[in-house]
Amino acid sequence: MVTVFPDNGSRGLPSIYGQYLLLDGTSGASLALLDGTMLTKRRTACASGLASRYLSRPESRRLLMIGTGALAAQLIRVHAKVRPIEEVAIWGRRPERAADLARELSESLPRALGRAISVHAAADRQAAVAAADIVSCATLSKTPLVEGDWLREGQHIDLVGAYTPQMRESDDRAVWRARVHVDTRAGALKEGGDIVQPLANGTIDEDDIIADLFELARGQQTGRLPGDATSITLFKSVGAALEDLAAAELAFTAR
Repeated sequence: MVTVFPDNGSRGLPSIYGQYLLLDGTSGASLALLDGTMLTKRRTACASGLASRYLSRPESRRLLMIGTGALAAQLIRVHAKVRPIEEVAIWGRRPERAADLARELSESLPRALGRAISVHAAADRQAAVAAADIVSCATLSKTPLVEGDWLREGQHIDLVGAYTPQMRESDDRAVWRARVHVDTRAGALKEGGDIVQPLANGTIDEDDIIADLFELARGQQTGRLPGDATSITLFKSVGAALEDLAAAELAFTAR
């Protein structure tokens, strides 16, 4: 159950509140009422982390986070958990927010992971993209923030924002250069602008979407092959109800 009150910002409150009711699948009994906002943030980040396990290079050590919203810290933590990240750069439209988030994570991230990780704000987005092994993007942008001409061999691109057909986080050339994967075909083909728009203009066709997250997890399709240091991989996430259910079940059983 979700409520959206756009004017809440003037009251110092979140614009969106969400609650997730987990029911027993055999009896219908109520099992738990969970904070839907936190559940969504964590399951979204974990989906990207799962995809990264299949698609990014195992030795990836440099992460760029584009965006400083509610998902940014979660995505950084998950990517740093999945891969041996040593350096995190954060770029945002508001440099002061990127700097604040970098300071926050400079203290909490090394403690959480038990290893040294440097975190800093990035001023030059193009240079930061080119330097990263993994680029994660979670924004509300309607214009591309990751350009294909900036990419180099072996990178993994994780696109989490742009959840409507009118939004974009990558340009056509980035999608054209990459081996494209999605969380669900049904969602990505209809909702994610990074897939919908290049499909509509002929940059790619549906056959260019190599696999969804279910096919990767089930072993029906392979991700990045061992030793592949040249492929550019791209994962487009739009979210799915099954992810919420899996996260809610995990939270309930792990309580």
